[in-house]
Amino acid sequence: MFRLSFALLAASLGAFAQRTVFVAYGDMRFTDTAETKATNPKVRQWLVEKIASEKPAAIVVSGDVPYVGERAADYAEFHAETEAWRAANLPVFPALGNHEMRGDPTKCLENWWTEFPQLRNKRWYAAEIGTKIVVLSLDTSSPLTLGSEQIKWVDQQLIDLKKPVRFVIFNLHHPPVADVETGEGASHNPRPNEIALAEYLTTAPQGKRVRFIVNAGHIHNYERFFRDGIVYLVSGGGGAAPVPVTRDARDLYKGTEYPNYHYLKFVLHGRKLSAEMIRVADPMAEKPAWEVKDRFQITGSK
Repeated sequence: MFRLSFALLAASLGAFAQRTVFVAYGDMRFTDTAETKATNPKVRQWLVEKIASEKPAAIVVSGDVPYVGERAADYAEFHAETEAWRAANLPVFPALGNHEMRGDPTKCLENWWTEFPQLRNKRWYAAEIGTKIVVLSLDTSSPLTLGSEQIKWVDQQLIDLKKPVRFVIFNLHHPPVADVETGEGASHNPRPNEIALAEYLTTAPQGKRVRFIVNAGHIHNYERFFRDGIVYLVSGGGGAAPVPVTRDARDLYKGTEYPNYHYLKFVLHGRKLSAEMIRVADPMAEKPAWEVKDRFQITGSK
């Protein structure tokens, strides 16, 4: 079983171990800063620096770290722009997105594994944030349907959960639940592959003992849903070209601002996991200003 563990890290922080902070976001598209149409390099860097200032126990990334996965230079740009994360020894848990796989698949995976050597030869994996949170980072370019290799692996991870675990975060790129769009926006609607995951989670092992949270990206905006006792998030505001959404009644986020460059900040205290969507107030400004535009809380079992 492949599992990255940061339980010892949390324990070494003393009192902080009782109040664990972690961040989730995605869709950055790191590339040459001369590229300003597909991604916003200024906002991208603002977010990196702001996240570093949170001093999180981990950074959960839902994919699309590079703009073009087969270009080693895009990963070099990611490496350079996120120096503050490495200086602070911040663990990064990435999921494979469609831009990670843009180009020759062999080159794409080699570049990903070179940047994240702890994941060598893995396309999905488990990680721990302290003792109460497990992150399962999945690969949406591989099957998530019932009986697939990946779902069999997920099933076993859930069966083997340690007793102290209270929250399981499914970190993946394409969202299983999202606002359904028409026209050009329909290309980002939930696909059968990820819908199958949502259906699986309704009866998945330990689903009644622990709380499931699904963190996805792909849609360059923010959405939040609660379905079948599961929190579904779309957090794709990491810097990639923003995409408008038409929100329906199921979307619990009612904000009308646009664009939504943002990240999610989670704080675990006891058995309560609180979250905030922290947004760039004005991407056209010379200096960043931040605003909290959504708050929600998830309570784990005793």
